[in-house]
Amino acid sequence: MAAQKLLILGTRMLALEVADLATDAGFEIAGFVENLDPERCVESLEGLPVHWIDDVAAYADTHLAVCALGTTHRHRFVEQAAQLGFRFATVVHPSARVSTRSRVGEGTIVSAGAVIAAHSTIGRHVLVNRGVLIGHHTEIADYVSIQPGANVAGACRIGERAYIAMSAVVIDRVTVGSYSVVGAGAVVTKDVPENVQVVGVPARIVKENVEGR
Repeated sequence: MAAQKLLILGTRMLALEVADLATDAGFEIAGFVENLDPERCVESLEGLPVHWIDDVAAYADTHLAVCALGTTHRHRFVEQAAQLGFRFATVVHPSARVSTRSRVGEGTIVSAGAVIAAHSTIGRHVLVNRGVLIGHHTEIADYVSIQPGANVAGACRIGERAYIAMSAVVIDRVTVGSYSVVGAGAVVTKDVPENVQVVGVPARIVKENVEGR
């Protein structure tokens, strides 16, 4: 059976990482897609073409797409591709462990060494980076970014477009509100409202009116 062809939305360093993960997961990487700087389409990337977003509609029937941006604002790029008719791949690295009792949404990336425990729901276009731990009965909403080594415990809820930075810890039964940012190494011991940034041990609010990262 032929491998499914995949276009990577993005051309920066994370795009190369996601291409590597997707190759290990059995996809055939067909190229990369840029939506900000047309000059990046002049040269290839790792020997593969870089397409301008307006020129890829012809591939929508035969290729899947996945967005390789770490920012929670990647919804804009995803929406551009969706308007062109693209469907989205769910990329789970072979070394990740995802419970068969959990669900992972389309467009989500589960990187090497990540663990998703039982009865959890991972939304659409979520980035679960290297070595992330997600506990049982936890809900991760759409477009969340969870960066390397973060640990989200059981029965938590992470709101839409929230950003959990590297090595942060969210203890059991805690909610992180939509668009909020948890700083690197922070330990979240109580609910975090929407649109704030928290840092420290225990985590405390240091900035308001945040719109993800």
